[in-house]
Amino acid sequence: MITPGVYVPLPPRHALTAGLEEPPASHPSVGTDALSPIPSHAYTHPMPTSRPPRGALRACAAAFALALATAACAVAGARSGGYPRTGPNGLAYSSAGAGIVQRQPAPGSCHARGSGLYSTPDPLCTPGALNPAVTDATIDSTICRPGWTATVRPPESITEPEKLASMAAYGEHGSASAFEYDHLVPLELGGAVNDPRNLWPEPDYASVSGFYRNPKDHLELALKRLVCDGSLPLSQAQLSIAVHWVAAYRRYG
Repeated sequence: MITPGVYVPLPPRHALTAGLEEPPASHPSVGTDALSPIPSHAYTHPMPTSRPPRGALRACAAAFALALATAACAVAGARSGGYPRTGPNGLAYSSAGAGIVQRQPAPGSCHARGSGLYSTPDPLCTPGALNPAVTDATIDSTICRPGWTATVRPPESITEPEKLASMAAYGEHGSASAFEYDHLVPLELGGAVNDPRNLWPEPDYASVSGFYRNPKDHLELALKRLVCDGSLPLSQAQLSIAVHWVAAYRRYG
């Protein structure tokens, strides 16, 4: 027992450490952990002191830039299908196939402007789209060649279900026979073959018999003649009918 206030001398240090193993000199103690020594072979490979030749750096940079450019072109080509995304008039090109039923806008989401034979489609749902195979350079082998549109027109087995879904999108609940599933930019002017952005339920005559044409049909034929005889640029004809076919009808029809 130690009496308070009474000085008690401590035993010598060697007595306190007797029986304890001294840490090796190569492993100095730090707190309760020991640090491993750095092996001598770690210093046998000195860091380089000279930079690569400047020409080599330039060659590497050029190769890297070329690789980036090639990758960017590959991505752009894959996304666009190898052709520009829009035509000269700003309308979108489309690669939607004629053999697949295309998804239509949601029911009730589209609203035609006007009514009857001279109504126009909702520009948000049906702005018009183009067939990339038809350009000024190819019109002689495409739209100006008799019978060409029959080679690209989708079959009824595809357009019939699309037409019903398009009618629902435009809030039309009448008889399907009262509407024509119309290409806004017609096939005769290089319109997209089967893209919902270029198709809509156009109101038709209430009753018809035999062969007939509605006002938009007359406009389409008039514009095709002007394009094929060189009187009107293809891109202008496409844009005029896409933006407001009724105004184009008053001018060209």
